[in-house]
Amino acid sequence: MGGNFTKRRDGRTEGKDAEGWQLGKAHRKIDAVDRMRGQLRYADDLKMPGMLHCKIVRSPHPHAKILNIDTDAILRMDGVHGVVTGKDFPTPYGVIPWTPDENALAVDKALHVGDGVAAIAAVSEDVANAAARALNIDYELLPAYFDPEEALVGEQINPYSRKGNLSKKVELEFGEVERELDAAHLVVEDRYFFEGSTHGAIEPHCAVANVEPNGVLTVWSATQVSHYLHRELAKVLDLPANRIRVIQPPLGGAFGGKSEPFDLEFCVAKLALQTGRPVKCLYTREEVFYSHRGRHPMRMDYRTGFDKDGKIVSVDAKTLIDGGAYSSFGLVTTYYSGQLLCAPYDFGAYRFNSKRVTTNKPACGPKRGHGSVQPRFAIECQIDKGAVALGIDPIELRRRNFIGRETQTINEFKIGSNGFLECLDKVEASSNWKERYGKMSFGKGLGVAGSTYISGTNYCIYPNEMPQAAVQISLDRSGRARIFSGANDIGQGSSTMLAVIASEELGLELADIRVVAADSDLCPVDLGAYSSRITLMVGNACVEAAKTLRKTVVKNVAASWEVPPKQVNLVRGMAVDMENPERSISLAEAFVIAETEEGMLSAVGNYGTRSDRHGEYRGGTIGASPAYSFTAHVAEVEVDEETGVVEVTNVWVAHDCGRALSPMIVEGQMEGSVYMGFGEALMEEHTINSEKNGVHNAPSLLDYRMPTFLDTPHIESHIVEEADAQGPYGAKEAGEGPLHPIIPAISNAIYDAVGIRLNKTPFSPPAVLAALAERKEREARGEIPPHKRASTGGQS
Repeated sequence: MGGNFTKRRDGRTEGKDAEGWQLGKAHRKIDAVDRMRGQLRYADDLKMPGMLHCKIVRSPHPHAKILNIDTDAILRMDGVHGVVTGKDFPTPYGVIPWTPDENALAVDKALHVGDGVAAIAAVSEDVANAAARALNIDYELLPAYFDPEEALVGEQINPYSRKGNLSKKVELEFGEVERELDAAHLVVEDRYFFEGSTHGAIEPHCAVANVEPNGVLTVWSATQVSHYLHRELAKVLDLPANRIRVIQPPLGGAFGGKSEPFDLEFCVAKLALQTGRPVKCLYTREEVFYSHRGRHPMRMDYRTGFDKDGKIVSVDAKTLIDGGAYSSFGLVTTYYSGQLLCAPYDFGAYRFNSKRVTTNKPACGPKRGHGSVQPRFAIECQIDKGAVALGIDPIELRRRNFIGRETQTINEFKIGSNGFLECLDKVEASSNWKERYGKMSFGKGLGVAGSTYISGTNYCIYPNEMPQAAVQISLDRSGRARIFSGANDIGQGSSTMLAVIASEELGLELADIRVVAADSDLCPVDLGAYSSRITLMVGNACVEAAKTLRKTVVKNVAASWEVPPKQVNLVRGMAVDMENPERSISLAEAFVIAETEEGMLSAVGNYGTRSDRHGEYRGGTIGASPAYSFTAHVAEVEVDEETGVVEVTNVWVAHDCGRALSPMIVEGQMEGSVYMGFGEALMEEHTINSEKNGVHNAPSLLDYRMPTFLDTPHIESHIVEEADAQGPYGAKEAGEGPLHPIIPAISNAIYDAVGIRLNKTPFSPPAVLAALAERKEREARGEIPPHKRASTGGQS
């Protein structure tokens, strides 16, 4: 579809593929004004009569048996109304049904510093904190393992593990890897390490629970997977699912960090049942760091073979993953670390061996671009090294390896539309790559990288034949529409996307559409906001429901006008006779006509898993997607060889999102992705101090370095629209894919600037200085030639 659109000044789309009056326009998010005015009520804003405050007591030890918890004395304290411990939650749970390996609170032993062991409900946070400090807990210390290699041969950490401390192992091979490597013209071999990072959402985790007079337990939670929370609450609390209601209030960011149940949600629910009063728990910022579920540290050993023309003939990837104490999404992460590497390039042969290991650290989980940001760093640096060794321009080498459209990857994932070549063209032209790459003055450089990502996981977390997404739309005789969706808007604008689709199909103004989302009592089931699934999956369900209603309204209006249905159009708040534009009525009148004949105007749309997007081998479903997005970045850096400071001055990003339903929101997602990856490249590291018994090195926003507006580079975004038949109006994802290339693009730019390869994140000043010193030593020994621009100064 690329190249068939032109953008007008008013933001609308024209051209042979233009759909109508809403698609391609600039849309303000439907809750934007309320957010700016501070009128939204987040979870912590919820207050109820008689509400108690919950605080969770956390282990100060990384690995310890819990010998005794003396709750009697705490319950006698003034203002304390309830205490729960692990014994109140004997049923283990896990967001992945095959790995239920954690309890709401530790039962027999704590597995990391910060592991929850008890929870207290009191009349105020101060009283709850005082009681938490006074709670007497006897521990027996156990050996702690912070290194995954040591953990593999150490005592078992998680009592539910079936294979010691090996959380998951995946070995898959496609083609003759060793044979192709042996025959390759060039083999690039290196080790990469990606340090863990956390999400940094503005809003900490918060949950409120209340038991209604009819016995229904209602939980409000800052979650991005309200359906999975609903399921696990029923399981752990041993309550019928129809006696539980989960509501997601407006959310202050998530990025994957709220994509599974957490201890606070179970604790407030149990304490509300125990005390008969509403209970709230709000994490401190330190608790957010210790609850974590952020990006996995990965050690990656890669061998990549090229022929003399730069074609990738073989890739061998070995990955060691530090998973922390619990499985979380780790089974999927282990597969994603290898499965999602096989595009946008065509591999002649491919093998990956990934191991995820349990350690005495906070559990890692999904963070924006789940599971494939780390390996993308490795492979894109490998490709850059291959390009330099072969004397081929890095962008040209990527073009030569383009996998194509309407094809499949070597691991048998179906690729539909693919705008990667146009993405490369965009960033090459806008960065003046040909004129500047390799020609700038010493200390300045350009780097390129590309990537792909999924538009929703084709395979449900728990297999079933039911829809992954459903949307119900009801039309009101006043001329309004109500959309009911279980999808979680976490700031990415999914509720706005639903309103845009309904507006496009039904002709309603956005102001006349109400979206009711993420309330398990009112909305159809949706699996949540993860894996960039909502635009494609929930969007398709919304299109189906809206088209059904449009057909009903048009049919009845046409009958009342005694004209064929194809002659009636719904647009701009009106029903219009296309052959006689003088005849038109408001949509409110049109809805009355239709409701008079049909009764209540309501329709449901569904989206289900497809069975034709993957291979039949074990694990072949994990990483398969209905459609894949594609991205290319060029980063420009300046490196100060005296201080080691890397400044990223410009980033050019082009992203193939299939069809930009709302370009302004797409651009916001692209820029946010670049910002987040840029921070991980230069600053962020979620690390545990093994010398200080498992304490977090920087459990606050004061100590954990994240970029501010002053640090952020200039970002130039280019939307590429290569429509995909699987998406609504051709749309694919835009929320996670644009992050992947930025880290290797910066690394590759640093090499172009000063001739050093940084294979470990973050690219901090000490790391840069150490690499520069090593290069100078190697130059002095004659092992490598002096940097090509160091002595001449090059040109600006």
